[in-house]
Amino acid sequence: MSRQTPSQTVGPFFHLGLDRPGQDDLVGGHARGQLILVCGQVRDGAGMPVPDAMLEIWQADADGVYDDPADPRRAQADSGFRGFGRASTDEDGRYRFRTVRPGVVPGDGGALQAPHINLRVFARGLLIHATTRIYFPGEPANRDDPVLNAIPDPDRRSTLIASEPPGEDPPCYRFDVVLQGEGETVFLDF
Repeated sequence: MSRQTPSQTVGPFFHLGLDRPGQDDLVGGHARGQLILVCGQVRDGAGMPVPDAMLEIWQADADGVYDDPADPRRAQADSGFRGFGRASTDEDGRYRFRTVRPGVVPGDGGALQAPHINLRVFARGLLIHATTRIYFPGEPANRDDPVLNAIPDPDRRSTLIASEPPGEDPPCYRFDVVLQGEGETVFLDF
């Protein structure tokens, strides 16, 4: 079971050499499912943008299958979809990924997990990376998701839900990461 972790505050972090152009595009040109963008900003405890962070995402494909040896359904994974990506923040702490909306995935004990994207943040001020999840607004499966339900405070739980896209094509789900302080994103211990 996942649980919340305390924030960490030491650094610095250097992302040079860890990301390469194009790693923020998990779709290429042939992935199945709804094309989406995930974008946002990483901010520190004072609300200032973090210009030197690196983010990693990993997720299931549109059918809820991970291209990972741990997923027993791996042979069914979408071969046109790369389920892992990296992006660095710009000078204003902004990042962007191009991906597909993931499907529902099985969890521990047969419980279904709502569609989500796993997100890991590497940045100055962190002793170890911070891991969280991005959930989708209005998703009915959010009500029964075991990770979301493990967070008792609804205000804290809401830090894991992206904002509704404003009618763009492809839709851009905004997910800001607040490393500590007011509105701090819930980080998980996987």
